[in-house]
Amino acid sequence: MNNQKVFTFKDRSMNFALRVRDFVRKLPYNIPNIEYSKQLIRSSGSIGANYIEAGEGMSKRDCIKYLKISKKEAKECSHWIELIDSGSNTDLEKIRIDLLNESRELFYILCSIVSKMVRKE
Repeated sequence: MNNQKVFTFKDRSMNFALRVRDFVRKLPYNIPNIEYSKQLIRSSGSIGANYIEAGEGMSKRDCIKYLKISKKEAKECSHWIELIDSGSNTDLEKIRIDLLNESRELFYILCSIVSKMVRKE
């Protein structure tokens, strides 16, 4: 599932979290990367978890609340990915940039979903 094209947001967010996990395992071992990686792992998994929770919301307001949390987590992922040091490994740097782009795309998708739902209120 790691490099397949996915079409649902749930699958796309799961794929992102799995790619983050694999990326973090390959990073140079240093104190900043360890701490940033912990935060990145948490926020990457939280995108999908909150999206799923939004689908289980008891009300539209609940749904919007969880989507906003998911959006916040996607933005936070971008921050941690920017801080991570891939060292001089060009392959890792390419993966880091790909993950950064994907986190931003997930953020923009969630922005669109939230704004459409808020307009319908």
